[in-house]
Amino acid sequence: MPKIALRANEATRLAVSDAISVLKANLGIPIEFSPQALAEASEATHIDIRTLRDYTDIPFVTLDPEGSRDLDQAVFLEETTDGFTVYYAIAALHLFVKPNGALDKELRERGQSVYLPDGTIPLHPREISEDAASLLPAVDRPAYVWTHELDRSGQLLRSQIRLGRVRSRAQLSYTQVQAIVDGSDKLPPEAPHSLVYLLKTIGELRMRAEIERGGISLDLPEQRIESTDEGFKLVFRELTAVENWNAQISLLTGMAAAAMMTKGNVGLLRILPPAHDADVERLRRVANALGLHWGQRTSYPEFLHTLDPRDGAALVFLDQAAGLFRGAGYLSLPEREDTKGEPDRRVHGAIAAEYAHVTAPLRRLADRYGLEVCRCLCEGDPIPEWVTEMLPQLPLIMNESNRRVNTLEKRALGAVEGLILQGREGEEFTATVIELKDKYEQKGQKGKVTQSAEEESLQRGKIMLGEPALEATVYGENLPLGEKISVVLDQVDLVKGKSYFRTVSGAEPLT
Repeated sequence: MPKIALRANEATRLAVSDAISVLKANLGIPIEFSPQALAEASEATHIDIRTLRDYTDIPFVTLDPEGSRDLDQAVFLEETTDGFTVYYAIAALHLFVKPNGALDKELRERGQSVYLPDGTIPLHPREISEDAASLLPAVDRPAYVWTHELDRSGQLLRSQIRLGRVRSRAQLSYTQVQAIVDGSDKLPPEAPHSLVYLLKTIGELRMRAEIERGGISLDLPEQRIESTDEGFKLVFRELTAVENWNAQISLLTGMAAAAMMTKGNVGLLRILPPAHDADVERLRRVANALGLHWGQRTSYPEFLHTLDPRDGAALVFLDQAAGLFRGAGYLSLPEREDTKGEPDRRVHGAIAAEYAHVTAPLRRLADRYGLEVCRCLCEGDPIPEWVTEMLPQLPLIMNESNRRVNTLEKRALGAVEGLILQGREGEEFTATVIELKDKYEQKGQKGKVTQSAEEESLQRGKIMLGEPALEATVYGENLPLGEKISVVLDQVDLVKGKSYFRTVSGAEPLT
């Protein structure tokens, strides 16, 4: 079988695009917009925003991944005598979408943008999402402007939201600002000179508040597909400090929005069932078995912040912790009488607070509705019918969209992994064992289990490779959890996007 990888850990653009095209077709992902929807989008780009409240004197900047064009948020941070003020501008998408028009109906079919190795399938036509509604620098744009007042400890005192027009001063990237934090770059003159100091100060205060309220942020290495000169490669990377600080501004806004919605008993909450005490205790036993010291007086969130994901034992624990919270969804307010439950039902378990999606309307359908709900509640305006008639339908729409998009992105990732490994059967790799499963079972004809005497003694587990950066199934004798081992690629299943490895016979764990 010929190798498709360009070099050891790359896959060609053509092979990846062909594989993803098949996945899109099989999952029924909408790609093109109808002529009617595009006509509405084109007309919407000419809206007059001069009558909106003027916020262009606030020196907002955007902070996003390198090369982004769909800029949802812009931020300006200010230190006051009593604490801090966070100004957060969010793109006002409702001005570009005619209620119940052709575009609106197609947006409901999509639900969200899809980010794939070979390109993006945007929620909105690009002339809206990457131009007219995007908070690009040096141009006036309509936006919902949040004003959050914080005390000296970073606790939220009060919030308000208004509709207006803003003008971003600069488009910054995470890597650029992280380089400034690290002392290897400087802010452009257009950006407020206090940005980095205040982003760090407020971000760290909010991270401390997250721990205190019991919120969870897992510091697992994130698998990414990166573009190269001729193809794609897989990498594991940790979130930078700047990304974590910026995420806290978004979380702050989502919690403020949820508080407004809950008080007004109208809106759309993002919910996640809390972890069961028994599952937390199971994790405590896992930590003890791995030799990680988790004191009885140390809370789960506090313990997580003591772990170094580069350590094998910590990596195993974090992988186990990733399954602690399951069942994320949406809850429309007011609740129907037949669906009302306990008050905790409204809480997002991992955030340990009520939470709403309102910070990414260019990329997520639900945010457009949540933002308008909050504005109306804050200003005392009646909530428009185009919002109230859709709120009960949004949980189903968003849950189905999440299912479809998650499936596509997961299979796309598996396709890249398979294309990188295809033709390399028998090659040896170094990996860390991060999970032990049941005994290895090989299914034969008609689903019957056919195992040889040798196979009956094999364990099944999950490994993490560094090069290429991926997780896969491994089988072998006495897999050493949390340790590095040598493995051999045994099989690549391109259809399922899965790869299988065997331990090297007689090899000892690597130090």
